[in-house]
Amino acid sequence: MKTLFLNAPSFEGFDGGAGARYQNSREVTSYWYPQWLAEPAAIVPGSRLVDAPPHGQTAEEVLAIARGYDFVVIHTSSPGFRNDVQFAEALKSQKPDQLIGFCGAQTAILPDLSLEASEAIDFVCGSELVYTLLDVAQGKPLAEVDGIHYRADGKVIHNAPRPEPENLDDLPSVLDVYKRDLDISKYYNGYMPHPYMSLYTGRGCRSHCTYCLWPQTIGGHDYRVQSPERAAEEFRRAHQLWPEVKEIFFNDDTMTDNRERTEAIAKLIGPLGVPWSANAKPNVPYETLKIMRDNGCRLLLVGYESGNQQILNNIRKGTRLDRIREFTAHCKTLGIAIHGCFIFGLPGETPDTVTETIAFAKEMDPESMQVSLAAPYPGTELYQQAVDNKWFDGQPLLNSTGIQIPSISYPAISAAELDAAVDRFYNEYYFGTWYRPRVRVLWRFFKGMLRDRDEMRRRLREGKQFLSFFGKRHEDESCATCAPAAK
Repeated sequence: MKTLFLNAPSFEGFDGGAGARYQNSREVTSYWYPQWLAEPAAIVPGSRLVDAPPHGQTAEEVLAIARGYDFVVIHTSSPGFRNDVQFAEALKSQKPDQLIGFCGAQTAILPDLSLEASEAIDFVCGSELVYTLLDVAQGKPLAEVDGIHYRADGKVIHNAPRPEPENLDDLPSVLDVYKRDLDISKYYNGYMPHPYMSLYTGRGCRSHCTYCLWPQTIGGHDYRVQSPERAAEEFRRAHQLWPEVKEIFFNDDTMTDNRERTEAIAKLIGPLGVPWSANAKPNVPYETLKIMRDNGCRLLLVGYESGNQQILNNIRKGTRLDRIREFTAHCKTLGIAIHGCFIFGLPGETPDTVTETIAFAKEMDPESMQVSLAAPYPGTELYQQAVDNKWFDGQPLLNSTGIQIPSISYPAISAAELDAAVDRFYNEYYFGTWYRPRVRVLWRFFKGMLRDRDEMRRRLREGKQFLSFFGKRHEDESCATCAPAAK
């Protein structure tokens, strides 16, 4: 069948596509590449990938494109599910015989609930997509396709799960699909130079953090990887196809989980002279960091999460504050930049731990940072804890502009206090207080702007978006587009 792989139109600036780790409109324009749709698109002949949000494609434009296809695959998420259901219904309305399948963590964890949401959805996928969707596109009857759930005679049928690929080197490259169907200038990230490219060279994560979506829903806790040679070849081809790309990001959940492999990849790609970055846990030893730095690693995306050790223990982060301090000092010594990630609203949060985390972030002093609110995604341990303890009763995860809002509250700290903590964190980290301004942090941005005119234009644009973000956070705390809660 002629197949369309789709990230449907959504909120303005909504990064909810098939590659985003958590789905919402962010502080500055940010879009991740749609890896999970590009892989099956790479092996389904005649297919097309449409990533509507970053390309600014409207519902009308995408509906017009979709008329020419027999089979549409929509990647969805819990925050954007209702919106995607509405779009599927619009597709069916204009072409009733079109086959529509949904995929993503939402459908892998809640297949029955997802199918019950609309008759427009013909089937939903489990965690493994590539060969599942190839089978469907080739016309195999749904009853014979492993890895899907569908309706028959008024009942939901659960087919056998699709086995995980044994050798990730056999999976298709996404680069040709990106070259054919995407405009890479539309993909931004606030802590990487523009344009950037991201690659996945493995699936799964060995850590067991209770809040993290992908390892608990679609990736698993076994870090399965491509060989260093295959990963390096993808890196080389990306540089060859897009010589204008200024940095390539390894978007594996935690690339540094496998240190020997990380070192091997670094040594293979270092001679190319292309800056790169990766996700890392704050426990990588100095020797590995040095090999990475010596071979082009510019930045690490690091999940600090909290400055309170008990909260880190509560979420099974597997890191200690003393080790985090040592790791951060090593990165500073080596000149590896850090984008620090923090979360408010994890189990054990109180007003005092909020203050601890802000102080800890200032002490670590990463080059850039972001703070999120704990989001209870169905399928995660945090979700079950929040439901069982009545910390969460199905409130929306987003407001009407697609921005994350507090959905968890505790006896010791309310949702409103958590919401206010986000504003406080950003203000104190970037601007400090009237008696102790954070001049050094602001100078980091201005220094880059003074050196590079393109950087100046970009930072001015992002600054405007950043200030606008705070207004939109409090415009409307209702959301009609979020997924129904699990029963």
